[in-house]
Amino acid sequence: MSTQIAGTRVAVLGTGTMAEAVLAGALSSGLAPSDVVATVRRPERGAELADRYGVATTSDNAQAVAGARIVLVGVKPKDVAAVLDTVAGSLEPDAVVVSVAVGLPLSLYARHLPDGQPVVRTMPNTPAQVGAGVTALVAGPTAGEDDVALVEALLAGTGETLRITEKEIDAFGALAGSGPAYVFYVVDAMAEAGVLLGLTRDVARRLAVQTVLGSGRLLDETGEHPAILREKVSSPGGTTIQALKRLDDGGVRAAFLAALEAARDRSAELAAELG
Repeated sequence: MSTQIAGTRVAVLGTGTMAEAVLAGALSSGLAPSDVVATVRRPERGAELADRYGVATTSDNAQAVAGARIVLVGVKPKDVAAVLDTVAGSLEPDAVVVSVAVGLPLSLYARHLPDGQPVVRTMPNTPAQVGAGVTALVAGPTAGEDDVALVEALLAGTGETLRITEKEIDAFGALAGSGPAYVFYVVDAMAEAGVLLGLTRDVARRLAVQTVLGSGRLLDETGEHPAILREKVSSPGGTTIQALKRLDDGGVRAAFLAALEAARDRSAELAAELG
């Protein structure tokens, strides 16, 4: 990424878990704390952020966005429209508004911001908190290449970024947004099975976690299809092929398909409820 985040003024409106993960990643990528102002509702939260990151904090959203090139909207989805109405008159014309709110379409931002204001909708997942996430970016119709590249630079410290279209975001959320929960579910099941087989809980958990970490790394670094790597572990008539047969008999693959469809459909429902 050629675009650098250093020297860019950033306002973070509402510093919840995801917004804080983006902030921490941006600071690790070269953004100076002196170029950031974060808004909070509670003074103690402001003191916590100032102590942890060295950033300025305020409870005044309109004041925070003045002079900012990037405005990260991290408040709860139900509060986004009101916050946008509050800051609309104080935004710089070239400020790119970045959403991390779930379920809110670009059209909502267009209704509450000045005409032509660049907007980029994003969806990070929770591994962004440790710099290992993947974030979807959906550029609004008035966001130019420089705007999107700047947002990619902002998010670089949280992991990978991927540009998609808005019609794909529900599918992205079902796979990558909710995906960490599926992995945690599988790790928990593997660890519990290890306990059933006689391992201590600590050993079973460590084995399950490291197996997932190592398998993910092997997939990433070899670039091989997961089916090929699975076959390499599954000797004819061996233990692994018997275990995989039980998973197939239990309908695990079909259950994953159904689970992602349910997550996608619920995402669309929530978007409709939020307007």
